[in-house]
Amino acid sequence: MRGPDGIAAQAQTPGGDQQAAFQAYLQDFRSRALAQGVTARTLDTVLPTLTYSQRVVDLDQSQPGGSPTSPASAIPSFAPYRAKHVSDALIAKGRAAYAAQRYRLQKIEAETGVPESIMVAIWGQETSYGGYTGNFDLANSLATLAFEGRRRALFEGELTATLKLIDRGIPRSQLKGSWAGATGYPQFLPSMYLRLGRDGDGDGKADIWTNPADALASIGNYFVNAGWRRGEPWAVPASVPPSLDRDSIATRMNSPRCPRVHARHSRWLTMREWRARGVVQLSGPAVADDELATLLEPDGPGNTAYLTFGNYRAILDYNCSNFYALSVGLLSDAVSN
Repeated sequence: MRGPDGIAAQAQTPGGDQQAAFQAYLQDFRSRALAQGVTARTLDTVLPTLTYSQRVVDLDQSQPGGSPTSPASAIPSFAPYRAKHVSDALIAKGRAAYAAQRYRLQKIEAETGVPESIMVAIWGQETSYGGYTGNFDLANSLATLAFEGRRRALFEGELTATLKLIDRGIPRSQLKGSWAGATGYPQFLPSMYLRLGRDGDGDGKADIWTNPADALASIGNYFVNAGWRRGEPWAVPASVPPSLDRDSIATRMNSPRCPRVHARHSRWLTMREWRARGVVQLSGPAVADDELATLLEPDGPGNTAYLTFGNYRAILDYNCSNFYALSVGLLSDAVSN
């Protein structure tokens, strides 16, 4: 769902040829945006103000896989990531946010089946409960990335969605976020807001930028759309015997999305089959024998492992990273205890 936020956006002046090419691209884009239903008034107001940002392009190309010449990075250990993203401070702030929003959270969980603490944990992971949501101008960043062209279809679609938000009356000054276009408390992309933004307090608006009730309701709606199954766990910690034959449980699937993330999981086995192999659940709710789970060992053999269930995949849908999904789940467990 989000691109890492770096230093505050800074205007940079590209060379004359590049600026001319950028402006020519915007003129071509204008006709496509009109065909997609963006009003001429919004286009004529916004497009002349846009400038190419080398800073945004540099941030994009610094991501793993961001440049054709960048090597695949080695996977670090999970423990340092967990210490940062499931910290005592985040847990304490999460418990306070959980208590403050409990009335609305209970209602959203009743409607969606998504646990209250999962919604709070996403809020915490994405923006530290609204503490920092990014200050890049969405229209400018997305126009720059669309022009740059490496993922033009994605970013041009998000630029169009941003202009539709302006058409709806959302002020451009509010449409700030990460350099990659994620915005608001949940760090939704603009197109995701258009599809899944939800009014959480009955005022007729879905304000994910300043209203926690709307942000949490929108997160809940996202997980419903991602296939969250009511009443089922996301994962449980487990111990793995040294004798486990890992070749026999290796996955036989090649995921079309985030293959490196999914390749770190075993194939699906029932809890009964895991127990027969000596894999022991260490804590968490009782899980039925016929529940399917995959084994994930984020720090390798000999360290805490996790048996992950279908709802773990819903968290991966939000941000396709095992470390992220584990941190959301662990923060959720800590916040609700």
